[in-house]
Amino acid sequence: MTSEQSSGKREMLLVSDFDQTLSFNDSGIVLSEMLGIGGFEHRVGGLAKIHLIQQGGELPYLLLHDPEFRRVRKEHLTAVGKRIRLKANIRLMLELLQQLDDYRFSFYVVSAAPEEVIQSALEGIVAPENICGTQFRYHPVTGEIESIIRVPAGYGKVVVVEDLRTRLGLGHDRIVYVGDGSSDVNVMLHVNRLDGLTIAVSENPFITQIAKRTVLSDDALGVLVPILQDVAGWNSMQVRSFFNSGGFPLQNWGQVRTDWLTIRTAAPAVAPEFDGGLQ
Repeated sequence: MTSEQSSGKREMLLVSDFDQTLSFNDSGIVLSEMLGIGGFEHRVGGLAKIHLIQQGGELPYLLLHDPEFRRVRKEHLTAVGKRIRLKANIRLMLELLQQLDDYRFSFYVVSAAPEEVIQSALEGIVAPENICGTQFRYHPVTGEIESIIRVPAGYGKVVVVEDLRTRLGLGHDRIVYVGDGSSDVNVMLHVNRLDGLTIAVSENPFITQIAKRTVLSDDALGVLVPILQDVAGWNSMQVRSFFNSGGFPLQNWGQVRTDWLTIRTAAPAVAPEFDGGLQ
C-alpha cells in the first residue's frame, strides 16, 4: 500500500528556486558586497554573452575560476546565507500547505546558488536534505574550492526535479514549480509539458510567457493563491475568505494573467485554518 493510499491524501511535490524567488537578493551580489569584490553583474553579463555556461550557473563558475572569487571558503558562503533577505512568511506558507485536507506537499528548494548559502539562509525553515543547491568539493587542508560536484542550473534543474519526482513515486501532474528567471525556463517547459503547475514570481518576460500562473508579491504566502485555485480548485471568494480568516487580507489583487498581491496583517498573525466547508 502506498503512502497516498494509507493517508487518503493526494501527494504533491512543490519545488522552488531560491535567489529572488524565496529571497530578494542574489547570492552572488551579497557575497561580492561582503568581500568587497566589485563588478559582479558585469562579470555575469559577460559570461551570459559568450554562452559559456548554463544561465544561473555564473556564480559557481566564478567561484571556481575567477581570481578574486578563488579566496571564497565554505565559511564565507555560510555567512552570506545569514545576510540574505528572505521573503516574508516562508515558514507559515509551508505550515498552511500541510493543513490542506486532501493534499500532502513535499517541499524542496532546487537552485544554482551554493548549497551552503541556501542551508544557512533557510536554517530552521527547510531541512538541509530538502535543499538541492550547487555542491563544491573543497581542499581538505586549505579549504579552497577544488571542483564542482553539481550545478542545478538550466537543464540540470530538470534532472534534479525528475530525480525527486521518481524518488517520491509521483506522476508528472503532481509537480508545482516556482521560479523567477531565465534559469527556470527549461524546468518550467518540462513541468508544463507533463501537466504540472508552474508559477512565476517575477516579471521576467522569459518565464512569464511560459509559466501557467504569475504571482507578484513580497510575501511568500502569495504562492498559495495559484495552488489553492489550480490544485485544490478553490474560487476567488474562498481564497479571500481563507486569507481574511488568518488576518492576511488580500489587497490590490489584480488578477488578469498576473496576480498582483499585497498581503497586509490586519491582526496578530494567526495561522488561518482550512475549513472543509469551503471546499
